[in-house]
Amino acid sequence: MATSGDVTAVRVRRPEGLPRRLPVREVLCLLPLALVAVVAVQHWAVLAEGFRRLGGAEWPWLLAAAGATCLTWVAAAVTRQGALVERLPSLRLLATQFAAGAANHLLPSGLGASAVNLRFMAVCGVPLARSSAALALYLLAESIGRVGLLLMLLIAFPGALRLGTLLPEGAVGPLIVAAGAAVCVAVAVLLLVRRLRTAALRFLRTALGEARGVHTRPSRALALWGGSLAFPALQAAGLVAVGRALGLEIPVAHMAVAYLAATVAVALVPTPGGLGSVEAALVVALVAAGGPAAVATAVVLAFRIITLWLPLLPGALMLGALVRLKVI
Repeated sequence: MATSGDVTAVRVRRPEGLPRRLPVREVLCLLPLALVAVVAVQHWAVLAEGFRRLGGAEWPWLLAAAGATCLTWVAAAVTRQGALVERLPSLRLLATQFAAGAANHLLPSGLGASAVNLRFMAVCGVPLARSSAALALYLLAESIGRVGLLLMLLIAFPGALRLGTLLPEGAVGPLIVAAGAAVCVAVAVLLLVRRLRTAALRFLRTALGEARGVHTRPSRALALWGGSLAFPALQAAGLVAVGRALGLEIPVAHMAVAYLAATVAVALVPTPGGLGSVEAALVVALVAAGGPAAVATAVVLAFRIITLWLPLLPGALMLGALVRLKVI
């Protein structure tokens, strides 16, 4: 019979073969690669056709498109730094934007990039309330920059896009009604649910305070709004370069307008990275801008190969590495 002095010597043995703990971080490192494999299998036909189209393209223009794509990550990093008063580590911020691009194509409606950046700011010591406010400011600036650039080009080139071919006849009215109804429902919920209204007002105060802090620093304000304009401009430049590589006979401004109009429309579609919806909207927009349907389809497939599929695997590897190194 064991005495009281012997109790401390008793050990509960773990059954053999049972791991000591669930390797959560290791699983998270491998998850992006598994998601890339799933998405690639689902869209294998598009991948094969896109690579086939690239074979007959003019390579200097394709290199220009690749360069513009790389610069979009720099623009995203600049914009995200501009949305936050604190100084973030530059190289880690840039690497995070590259990884966030891959996450954004694997989860719907930009949730991947938002989650990666929120985690990165948390690791950098930014409180959740302020990092959420910075994220909201970034999304607002990016939306304003994209829509503002589109409106400026439409004013400068009013014949760049035949909007009647983009929207079905009679679709504008229902869209406006649906948007108005959604706003009314959101306002009603905020008015009726006190706890939700209190949380929303608290977040709004934090967001306004963060926006004021950013705009009291000229360098931050310049980074925020300059980056938010550069990001869609570089994306449009990538499409223009691919169009030139494949001989799409559309003026440069018309291709840029087509890209911006398509991405503004696709922003309302909750699909991972806009997979499927982006391709369809871009083809329709390029045809509406005056391009032949066959060439427009080839351009869109090649453009998505360069901007989405080629960076996806290295971006997923970067995401796993950042998780393993506890950067995010």
